[in-house]
Amino acid sequence: MLSNILSFWDKHFWSFLQYYKYGFLPKGEIFSVFYKIHLEQAIALFKLFYYAKDYETFYTTAVWARQYFNEGLFLYSYTVALAHRPDTYEIVLPPIYEMYPYYFFNTEVIQQAYIYKQQYGGQSALVGGYTINSNYSGYYLNLHPEQSLSYYLEDIGINSYYYYYNIYFPFWLSSEEFGFKYFNRGEEYYFYYQQLLARFYLERISNGFGEIPFINWNVPIETPYYPSLEYPNGLEFPSRPPFANLHEYFYNYGQSWSFKTPYGYSYTYIQDYERRIHDVIDSGYIYGSGQSVSIYTKEGFNMLGNLIESNYDSPNYKYYGAIWLFASHLLGYSYQPLDTYMVVPSALEHFETALRDPVFYQLYKKIILYFQRYYSYVPAYTTTELIFPGVKVVDFKVDSLFTYYDYFYTDLGNAVYYSPEELLQNKFQVRVSQYRLNHKPFTYKFVVHSEIDTKAVVKIFLGPKYDEYGRYINMTENRMNMVVLDYFVYDLKTGENVITKNSYDSYYYAPDATSYYDIYKLVMSGGDFSQAYHYGKQNYYYFPQRYMLPKGSSSGTPYQFYVVVYPYVPKQVVPAETYQTYFYPYVGDQVFYDSYSLGYPFDKFIYYEQLFFQVPNFYSHDVMIYFKDDINVV
Repeated sequence: MLSNILSFWDKHFWSFLQYYKYGFLPKGEIFSVFYKIHLEQAIALFKLFYYAKDYETFYTTAVWARQYFNEGLFLYSYTVALAHRPDTYEIVLPPIYEMYPYYFFNTEVIQQAYIYKQQYGGQSALVGGYTINSNYSGYYLNLHPEQSLSYYLEDIGINSYYYYYNIYFPFWLSSEEFGFKYFNRGEEYYFYYQQLLARFYLERISNGFGEIPFINWNVPIETPYYPSLEYPNGLEFPSRPPFANLHEYFYNYGQSWSFKTPYGYSYTYIQDYERRIHDVIDSGYIYGSGQSVSIYTKEGFNMLGNLIESNYDSPNYKYYGAIWLFASHLLGYSYQPLDTYMVVPSALEHFETALRDPVFYQLYKKIILYFQRYYSYVPAYTTTELIFPGVKVVDFKVDSLFTYYDYFYTDLGNAVYYSPEELLQNKFQVRVSQYRLNHKPFTYKFVVHSEIDTKAVVKIFLGPKYDEYGRYINMTENRMNMVVLDYFVYDLKTGENVITKNSYDSYYYAPDATSYYDIYKLVMSGGDFSQAYHYGKQNYYYFPQRYMLPKGSSSGTPYQFYVVVYPYVPKQVVPAETYQTYFYPYVGDQVFYDSYSLGYPFDKFIYYEQLFFQVPNFYSHDVMIYFKDDINVV
């Protein structure tokens, strides 16, 4: 079988053959790309899929690999290949939280599924199957006040969104080799994480919390974490005690001090890498490959992003390192493995579970502050750079904003095991019912007066108005808390332009992904896949539409809409043969929309708040967001 698959062998498969000869990660073991040997094997298998000469060869290879390779290793490599092969990127997979429910639902939910399977597995299923009512981790064990945010931290849609972002943009993927070298990868890295942090801050304000805490590597981490998750092999996810000391003596106490892997020395690596990154920003130069490169140029910010992410396009990834990777090991408080293939990663060491740990946001706040250090050396926007001559936003109106919890149902069939006969009979069905945040649909309308016919770009932001103490947040600080709700090109006509948008029209948000069971029914009935494929994009590559608004509060939490209209300056045209047409998360097929930065105009420092409120093509509008236990009363 293998000889047939490798009939198209070339240089890309040398590493695969080496691992195949000496042994891949065994089936049943835990897989994580945060461990170097696992990652190298995943890349080797991915290339086997990606470079298959045609779809038939790819399909045959995938069927073979599914049978013989580690489950997690196969799923990761296969999914990345699907997303990047031109002939497979539109294939619809079940959402990751239904393929790997162990990584999304707490142990008591999985245990209850086992019980139902043992009790009723041999009987015909009830109409709709068996339903398990699921709570979040704070329901049984509340170790920290921030566990009141578990409805957000543990939301299956938000966590799967982050997982799929890392499927589309693997840090190890070469832009040159895999077709997106014209995409500003480093800039997008910054914008993506800045938006994740801003959105989390909006949620914190709704719950009475303030800024995301600041990490100091030399001070114990105050925030504990008990993940309430269990791996398929029965091992628990590692937990982090309160006030965990990060110094190597404490982190490695009782464990091996040999140098089997560098992860036991993460504290030292982080100190070195952080110092070198600060040197780059302060000096303005990246040193590597025998030459120095200035970062204070048009392309410099993108290069800095590549360097900090330590992706394949980093100018010197060995020297500047991957702080986020070593910090994930360190902050997750996972154990040093006794064997290369017997690891127990923490929640921070899986893209599926990283967002569940509040320390994830503390870590990336630290990383985003590196970029703010860079921006402190960059001149702020001038009035000339911000103003759109002849264009003025004169009014903004929006419906009343209400959020609420509703119940969401998820297929849990992959959490239990079936005999071949049971699979054929398809008698047993089990699902999870879990409350998730949602919002009442709303429409906003604004008026733009233009003195000429022109193309314009419109960005709609949502940001906080006051901090947790009710103090007004100056725009100089608040620029980091602005979340993009929509972004589009509009043809302005001379005179008044009334622009109306519905919350469901936003480009950056999408409804929940189609469940496995619904996809299965469509396949068996030969149904219309437009139900599963929303406007040509897979819904789980976009932020959940139901979380477009923060929760707010019963008495109302003040926020502000911010409208920005600026000239449409198209990006440099990219040769069609170099641009793969699949969609990119968060920037989607608008990846070459305009020549402004993704974070414009809130990317650079704002030294004079009055400037932003005097630019006629910018407009702010105060709103209140209300949370209701029962949306039917609204």
